[in-house]
Amino acid sequence: MISHVAGLFTHPHKEWEEIRDTQETVSHLYFAHVLFLALIPPISMYVGTTKVGWVIGDGAPVMLTESSALTMSVLMYLALLAGVGVMGAFIDWMSRTYDSAPGLARSIVFAAYTATPLFVAGLCALYPNVILTMLVGIGAVFYTVYLLYTGIPIFMKIPEDEGFVYASSILTIGLVMFVALMAITVLIWSFGFGPAYTG
Repeated sequence: MISHVAGLFTHPHKEWEEIRDTQETVSHLYFAHVLFLALIPPISMYVGTTKVGWVIGDGAPVMLTESSALTMSVLMYLALLAGVGVMGAFIDWMSRTYDSAPGLARSIVFAAYTATPLFVAGLCALYPNVILTMLVGIGAVFYTVYLLYTGIPIFMKIPEDEGFVYASSILTIGLVMFVALMAITVLIWSFGFGPAYTG
């Protein structure tokens, strides 16, 4: 797992070929990759929001209560795990259009490795700073999109022009899921389940 993660940042084209040719089961992938990496953002968020806090202007740090931060961290973790599974299912479903049949397990493998930069970027939540979070988040999103566009043709063994359309479709689905998640979050918070602050 560690070698694949490092390879995706140093030589993604070659690494996608190695990932494609490695037979991993969904259970092994989740226990060795997704369950571990998906812990980075929620744990970092918990520590950052309860021990460091957000500083806005010259004011005192704004921190969450430990119970509120724990609840939000657990929900974030479950959402990340579900997101990888749902994206994998969409990738598998769309693969039939391009005469590629990786299967659900392989599609989830691809979704998990593509999301790696987003998981790793969660480390910036240890020091909750608006500018830092924004810069790291934008960089992680761009690199995730890059991995998606470079990885689809290699992983699915399809021509690059078809891979571009395929990747664009997957990206669109991901954006729709993100907007839907934001809407659900706002709805939940409106019923009184939002974050609770200290002091």
